[in-house]
Amino acid sequence: MFFVRTASAQDLAKVSALLAETWHATYDVLYGADKVSEITARWHAVPALKARLERKEAEFVVADNGKELAGMGYAAMSKERPKTVLLHQLYVLPRYQRQGIGRDMFAELETCFPDANAMILEVDPRNDAAVAFYAAHGFVKVGEAKHTADDVSGVPLHVYEKPLGG
Repeated sequence: MFFVRTASAQDLAKVSALLAETWHATYDVLYGADKVSEITARWHAVPALKARLERKEAEFVVADNGKELAGMGYAAMSKERPKTVLLHQLYVLPRYQRQGIGRDMFAELETCFPDANAMILEVDPRNDAAVAFYAAHGFVKVGEAKHTADDVSGVPLHVYEKPLGG
């Protein structure tokens, strides 16, 4: 059984490995294995994760069973939109998907921002599992965007939003 808790610096190497495995399983077919390896080497390296862990007005969670991490989630208050949380990451290892771990991490992240009135995210519309997950959890498509990161610049994204209680 996995429980959701706030991540610590000691988790970051495991989170980095979790993200690499999950990204390859999810995105190799979309971006190619080499591109995914390049992205994860930079975006999911321990120093990049440490910066997220230390960010104010953010929450970084992991799903832990005492032996391994099955998932991770990261959300932070938007710098552009007041009272809005941006869900940056929500990933579960493929072997643990569809067991409620993503739901549990998402439920925790939703409650971490009491002053927020909305949560937004961007998702590759070709990531059918993620799109279905977010739709099932109350998100609706509100727009479109494009990746601005150099590795995947120009890749279309869909923007989803969900009202929060705050």
